[in-house]
Amino acid sequence: MLHPILQRVQSIGGKVFTAGDWNLNIVGIRNPNGTPNKFDDVVHVLYRDGGQWVDRWWSVTTDPGTYWLENPMNKLGTAAVVADRQYPGLWKLGKHRGEHEGLVQVGEVAVHRDDNEDTKVDYREDNIQVGLFGINAHRSNATMTSVNVNRWSAGCQVWADPHAFDCFLTICKTQQRERGWDTFSYTLLNGGW
Repeated sequence: MLHPILQRVQSIGGKVFTAGDWNLNIVGIRNPNGTPNKFDDVVHVLYRDGGQWVDRWWSVTTDPGTYWLENPMNKLGTAAVVADRQYPGLWKLGKHRGEHEGLVQVGEVAVHRDDNEDTKVDYREDNIQVGLFGINAHRSNATMTSVNVNRWSAGCQVWADPHAFDCFLTICKTQQRERGWDTFSYTLLNGGW
């Protein structure tokens, strides 16, 4: 029986990667009752190792921090990744802003553009943009777990705990080493199902 998260990926028309070991399904789940500026979402990585399914997960934010919501970098508004979509080949291993290891955007992503400069993300369907915006996967603080998102995310998928992010990167590097694939697909789901 397929894991319920992977069933949900299929239900939105996403592809589930089941063939062989280290074939990663990276799935973010946005908290439908999320609190602005908190790491209250989750990223799961589901894959086989030795033929057995593994489900690793960590606390993240899939939303921008309140600093960037109130002070958008883009005149169209701050980016928030559109959920219930899959983004094939979205990321590659690289340096986030040239500073530290992460997954950097190489494929297109859809984002809501929140332009009203308050502290709550607006997921408006009439203000979606698709393209390359630097929506990366990276850690927050280098040494300790962050409590508030603040400036850590202007739309990126950001891990609260740097050690948890290191674990995530190790899994991604293992896929690259074992399978020879250098891109990573990402599915973001709305929670509450």
